[in-house]
Amino acid sequence: MPRVAAFGEVMMRLQVPGYETLAQGSRLEYSFSGSGVNVTAALSRYGHNGALITTLPETPVGEAAMAYLRKLGVDTSLIRRGGKQLGMYFLENGFGARPGRVTYTDRLGSSFNTADAENYDMAALASGVDVVHLCGITLAMNDGVRQQMKRLAAEVKSAGGMVVFDCNYRPALWGEDGYAKARPHVEELLGLADLVLMNEKDAQYILGAVAGEYDRITQLKQAIPAVAERFGIRTAAGTHREINADNTHSLTGYIYHQGTFRFSRKLTFPVYDRIGAGDAFASAIIHGELQQYPQQQTVDMAAAAAMLAHTIPGDTALFTESEVLRALSDRSLDVER
Repeated sequence: MPRVAAFGEVMMRLQVPGYETLAQGSRLEYSFSGSGVNVTAALSRYGHNGALITTLPETPVGEAAMAYLRKLGVDTSLIRRGGKQLGMYFLENGFGARPGRVTYTDRLGSSFNTADAENYDMAALASGVDVVHLCGITLAMNDGVRQQMKRLAAEVKSAGGMVVFDCNYRPALWGEDGYAKARPHVEELLGLADLVLMNEKDAQYILGAVAGEYDRITQLKQAIPAVAERFGIRTAAGTHREINADNTHSLTGYIYHQGTFRFSRKLTFPVYDRIGAGDAFASAIIHGELQQYPQQQTVDMAAAAAMLAHTIPGDTALFTESEVLRALSDRSLDVER
């Protein structure tokens, strides 16, 4: 059973119930999430050993986070303890013309983002995992975390493991001149990555890949091969999203492998909660690669997993492979009995 480890922050999600705003509401529902949490929990559900590499505070909140991760099926044996706090964010669900909104607390002061490099024995960690997942959101935090990510990626690569990098560029996290700040760090990780999650915007804006004034799918077909060739990337994958006039979303997944694109069919669906859908897609791509499924099967399954992630509350989608494959069929949506 392959061991897939993700390096990243655990955050407390504080959600206003229903569609109220923070100004209206008087209650908050909490859970714990993060890109690494979502990916390792989903892969555990697919039958892999999903382990999280992070640092949690030795406080009741840290203990609650640890208990929540175990409930999700995440391997917590690689988690370190230290620091004083957990990053948090507040979520308000959007409705109609009003978009959803995420408000972060001081996440830069969290146990994960303030942990010293000595907190992790990267060589030992690398020798115990088959795949490591790294996220561009983590890369945006601070120089200390960036160096830890790069060291871990290099150690896993040296040990013969697979490095997965999700570009996940967030302009608000990088600040002014974000593209220029992010580019050298993204390029360094791309040079170490075997599997990359990215879209044409990542390729064009962060990396400067040239694409003409065409529709997004055509831009994708121009930009992704250029990036893959430049950095020696074996496989790239990602999604193209459309938001429709009736508030439904349409999603098309792609995978690019050794010069060939494969696209899923366009899936259109209503949205209950879209946060974490990208991680659900990434998890299914990793699963398909580990299982050595045909590329078309992998991207179809990943698009269906992302669709299902929109149908549940919370960041973490916990579906089995059979449930994902069932969503690809044209079965009735009647109650299963």
